[in-house]
Amino acid sequence: MSSFTPNHALLNPKFEGYKLEVISQEDAVTRFGLEYRPTQVANSGRSPLSFKEVQSRITHNHLAMENSSGRCLYIDSEHRVILVDLMNDSHTPSFTVVYELAAPISAPAAAQVHHEYPSAVFLDAGTAFVADGQGALYILALRAEGTAATLGSFELSDSTQTLHPAPTPIPFRIHCVAKTSDTTAVALLSSRFYGDSEASRKSMTSHASEFDVWAARFSVPLPSQNDNLVPLDILWRRRGQDVPIFTGYDNSRKCYLLAGSSVYREVGQPAPPSYEPSPDEMAPIPRLDEKLDVETPQRPPPYSWTQTSDTVTVAFPLPATTPTSSIKVTFSQKTLTVHVRGTFHVEGVPLPHYSAKQLWDGIQTSTSVWTWDREGEHSFGLLTLHLDKQSEDTRWMHVFASAGTPGGEEEVPETLDPSELYLIRESLEKYTEALQSGEDMSGLGLGRGVPALAQGEVDEEVDFSVGRVAFLTWVGEDGGIPVWSSDFGDSACNVLSIDLPGSGPGASMVVKNGIDGTLFTLDEAQTVGSLPTWTHGATFSALAFVLASKRDTRFTYHVSSKAVLAFENGSKDRGGNVYIYRGGRSGQIWAKQSVLKVGDGSAGSLLGVGTFKMAQGQTIVCLCENELVVMHNIF
Repeated sequence: MSSFTPNHALLNPKFEGYKLEVISQEDAVTRFGLEYRPTQVANSGRSPLSFKEVQSRITHNHLAMENSSGRCLYIDSEHRVILVDLMNDSHTPSFTVVYELAAPISAPAAAQVHHEYPSAVFLDAGTAFVADGQGALYILALRAEGTAATLGSFELSDSTQTLHPAPTPIPFRIHCVAKTSDTTAVALLSSRFYGDSEASRKSMTSHASEFDVWAARFSVPLPSQNDNLVPLDILWRRRGQDVPIFTGYDNSRKCYLLAGSSVYREVGQPAPPSYEPSPDEMAPIPRLDEKLDVETPQRPPPYSWTQTSDTVTVAFPLPATTPTSSIKVTFSQKTLTVHVRGTFHVEGVPLPHYSAKQLWDGIQTSTSVWTWDREGEHSFGLLTLHLDKQSEDTRWMHVFASAGTPGGEEEVPETLDPSELYLIRESLEKYTEALQSGEDMSGLGLGRGVPALAQGEVDEEVDFSVGRVAFLTWVGEDGGIPVWSSDFGDSACNVLSIDLPGSGPGASMVVKNGIDGTLFTLDEAQTVGSLPTWTHGATFSALAFVLASKRDTRFTYHVSSKAVLAFENGSKDRGGNVYIYRGGRSGQIWAKQSVLKVGDGSAGSLLGVGTFKMAQGQTIVCLCENELVVMHNIF
């Protein structure tokens, strides 16, 4: 499985917060009014959109960016393709209508089908792929001036979707296009799968939906052809439960990468079974005067822990009848072993068992000790480990390195008040009594602290919702499963940010790690059969925590390890901001944060963003409903 394990040397447990670095709005931001205005109003079907479709439309980037030439594309409200040149001699963006798409036509047979937003991507500086959102794809040759030449017109249709009396073009969105060889280019598209009529009616009633990802193949160089729509040459097709968050082609491994909230399976495979909660997970509806939360005791964590600048203290509650001879504790510089032998346990309370578990950081084995205190008046005693830190003044985030990770140890919050460390014994006694009597066992007393950065401000429900869970699916060039997949499998992570469009080749993402954001970059393969590996290259400390406070965020992108940018949506009566969080070096307790106004109140909602490089540095382009906003020299 692909590993997203962070490099502890790049984490910064001493981090305290962000300090504002003021950037002059007048010097950094330039606005240009739009003659050809885009819109986020979609001509859709009469049936309601599913949640996944709504989410996809909210995060849809209406701006296509070509990094090397400073050109970008968008489609306006009149279905005209607008080419924007940002690197012309006048240093002022030029706007040219290079193509006009056919206006959408509503037909009774298509009343249940939702049109997509028009979308576009660049193959290179002179070639663009444009999808009209109704099922047609146009390949345009962009000239230095004037309108574009049409290199091809295609449509996507599928006879297996029997919602209509006859196959019709399927509305789709284009995600990316890449040259896979000197003679072949492949575009990745996504569309909603409607299936047969009965299944479609059920999915629309339940707001459930599935989506197809298509790989369409084109010959390079692209020959000119007439304006008649011809069927796309489909290389392969996958199906999942969401529109991809991002897609890409890894030339070094000759594979495609699909990232979404589900795995993208082969079309012939059955859909994964729906999740059925176990009886323990069911939440019954309370009756009048019924207190369900009192009747269901919550098991305390397996241990409690606290720390000072040079020590970590861990307390394990054990049954008081446990003899010392049954306890085995072994220290190494990086691992910890705790074994408790025998049958000296209480029903429902497992004994601790840790075999060479990796600690969060190194310890001094010669001065680390453990003690066993039975205290006869209690039904539980305390096995206490006193671990001397190898690196003083380094704050541990967890006891174990794998805490909180999939398949790792349970995440146990630190007890910041040392006097409450041993209350875990009393809480476990209350828990065992509640198991026997069914009475209330509230008042666990496991400490009331959180990391200093979030003291008094943590909302666990809000913080947990930050980011999007993404499963990574790899697909071979022919649509098959890569040969190394049997030893690899599908991997998942919580993505906080993806690459800002136009920032260059390669794949990277900022993954949630506690309250931090860790930047992982996909390594280039040495051979085609090499396993995908992701390297932790930088950390944006407390990124998840600060993003949780942004409730109007529309896009979150990053530019390598320089910065993460959170763009607000904005509106017609107030402009949105972009919040810029810069990466800091390990050991720094402060990092820089900047804020710039994207909209000025009349720009309208933010619809798309991208970037390209100029001689002066990185330039950010923001497409709003009424303005094009250009930001210079912010990195």
